[in-house]
Amino acid sequence: EVAYSQSTGQKEQLSRCLQRGIRRVQDLCKVLQLPTVFEETAVSYFQRALQHPSFHLVSLEKKELLGGCCIFVTCRQHNWPLTMGTICSLLYAKQELFASVFLSLQKELGLSVPALSLADLVKTHLNSFRLFQRTADIPAPFVEDEAKMVTRTTQIVELASETWLVTGRHPVPIVTAAAFLSWQSLRPAARLACTLARFCKLAGVDLPPPAHLRLKELLEILLRMASQLAWLRVFNVDKKTVVKHIGDLLQHRIFLLKNAFHLEDGEEQGAAAPGEGSPVSPVAGGAAQEQGCPSEGKRQCDEDGPRPLLPPCLIHPRKRLRTAAPSASDSAITGDEPISDSEIEQYLRGPEEIQAFRKAKAWL
Repeated sequence: EVAYSQSTGQKEQLSRCLQRGIRRVQDLCKVLQLPTVFEETAVSYFQRALQHPSFHLVSLEKKELLGGCCIFVTCRQHNWPLTMGTICSLLYAKQELFASVFLSLQKELGLSVPALSLADLVKTHLNSFRLFQRTADIPAPFVEDEAKMVTRTTQIVELASETWLVTGRHPVPIVTAAAFLSWQSLRPAARLACTLARFCKLAGVDLPPPAHLRLKELLEILLRMASQLAWLRVFNVDKKTVVKHIGDLLQHRIFLLKNAFHLEDGEEQGAAAPGEGSPVSPVAGGAAQEQGCPSEGKRQCDEDGPRPLLPPCLIHPRKRLRTAAPSASDSAITGDEPISDSEIEQYLRGPEEIQAFRKAKAWL
């Protein structure tokens, strides 16, 4: 017999918690169809995390999410487009709790997690669409070439990124709305009547609830850009017909953004003159030119006035709850109001007053 203190530890068995966690990580990798290298890396991260003292006393729910966080880190490090929402839906977890565990894992293990590439996410998300092969459920006019759709969707997502529509938001609703617009613009005559809900149903993907709002914001940007094209001012361009001209708008994107959202500073205006190829920074705000806004775009410019290029959260802030005005009964004096220090000092008695008060109290 060899004492435990003298053993090498080579025959020690893994704990049940670690065994269950490793199996969960492996099963999740198989569901996501990840390469074997990803699975091995995620398992090693999970073993390191459970051995770290910071994760010894965490709840069982957080330990179950720890495996998903290790897979998420591995995919990010290998530039594999996987979103946090996908992992949370597979684990039936709240995104807030998953995010807290992910940040703790990244901090304690010192992991470097690069940002998600939108171009890779667009390509991966569109790979799940069923619109690229003709089937009995999909009409012939609705079938589209995958390469063309990926290219145009990427351009629309880049436009959304330059106009503050991507910052701080979940990328999948934006990619879904951009894919819908690109799909419509490639063959607008046969597809303008199709709605976003029907498009997602035909494509075989879920419709994220914010996708309708992202679609509305993209159309507003496109309408303001269309107001700067001279050959579109003679047409009745609205949110339906602007889709026909998305190809032209994307081709002259930099010029149209500079004109639709011109800079306020005179020096910056000179540096951002029309025709130059310098990129547009979304931080540089300005007023939109009112001249030449066609149809609905013109009415919007007239009603809202010149709008700077700002994030949507600043243009449309959330409504705050109004506090009820105090009633007459609330403002009445009840005697329970707080007493100030200066008022308390008026009631402090000196030595003579204290003696007189004691004599009066004895008489009573």
